[in-house]
Amino acid sequence: MNIYEKAANQHKTWRGKVEITSKVKVENTADLSLAYSPGVAEPCRIIAEQPDKVWDYTWKSNTIAVVSDGSAVLGLGNIGPSAALPVMEGKAVLFKTFANVDAIPLCLATQDVDEIVAIIKALEPTIGGVNLEDISAPRCFEIERRLQSETDIFVFHDDQHGTAVVCLAGLINALKVINKGKGSKIIINGIGAAGSAIVRLLLYDGYENLVTVGRNGRLIPGDPTNDENQEEIALLTNPHATKETLAEALVGADVFIGVSAPNILTVEMIRGMNDNPVVFALANPEPEIAVELALEAGAAIVATGRSDYPNQINNVLGFPGIFRGALDARARDINNEMKTAAAYAIANLISEPNHEYIIPSPFNQLVVEVVAQAVKEAAYRTNVAWEAR
Repeated sequence: MNIYEKAANQHKTWRGKVEITSKVKVENTADLSLAYSPGVAEPCRIIAEQPDKVWDYTWKSNTIAVVSDGSAVLGLGNIGPSAALPVMEGKAVLFKTFANVDAIPLCLATQDVDEIVAIIKALEPTIGGVNLEDISAPRCFEIERRLQSETDIFVFHDDQHGTAVVCLAGLINALKVINKGKGSKIIINGIGAAGSAIVRLLLYDGYENLVTVGRNGRLIPGDPTNDENQEEIALLTNPHATKETLAEALVGADVFIGVSAPNILTVEMIRGMNDNPVVFALANPEPEIAVELALEAGAAIVATGRSDYPNQINNVLGFPGIFRGALDARARDINNEMKTAAAYAIANLISEPNHEYIIPSPFNQLVVEVVAQAVKEAAYRTNVAWEAR
């Protein structure tokens, strides 16, 4: 029995991976009076008079929603909300297991931006934050932007920002190993949700030489095939409208970061890069180039999204601690300073990175702790924490 058959059987046995359990024992009339009527009226009165007290008297301070419309699920595409539910349940399991965050999986029977925004806005009294998951670009960008401006809770699209945070963490250590810095020529291939977030976070952190490549080659401002997000990225990274293929862009490059499609990077392309290049081939489940081929071509460091090779770029290194820190700060946003702080916290857990060890294991128990603390401190530093409300 292969992993897929085993997983299908197990899911049928589980009939859902999460459940609601009570913190409160109700074994007699006194218990009932405290947990429900008449005692529950008092916290209701307190919250009615001081709405922010909802954080102190309810589950809001430790509860988020994992929201999807099923439009871009894993590598399966637009399979709809019901088929997406096992993934959202799984994400909720990871939040609870790694960071003790209570996450409600919510799959919505709409792919209309206005409806999705309205639904999530209506949930604001109940939750402290939102993890947007598996929502296709470019709608995911608009949904996130609107929720950030129209609500007072933090909103985080993990496909974008979780990937960017962990990618930056790996890059920090990879460049240490090859003795290069932020002036390195970095090619980012695949400018969808994840690729654009990687570009923006690297620019924020001071990386100076980014080249962005899409299906038709280097992104060019004014290209009619650009969506709004790609147009912004093109203006940021190619203001002079230089035309190049991926192979041409890679000549003399130090780093390739792919969040695109299987097998689009060749041995010859890597050989055209600078000596000891870094290759992040993050397409899942099949990377842009096989690890063995990349090493054979001369790559000094190869990272993928796979667990069966060294240097796995795995979002679970980021989002549990990021949400833990944001909830602990009662943050109203997760900004670039918080994301960058998370990336450096992850990277700094490895004191001596090497070619096969640029990123810690998701099961390193220090990861969530250091990320949460870094994110919380950054929230206070940038005035998005509770005291700044």
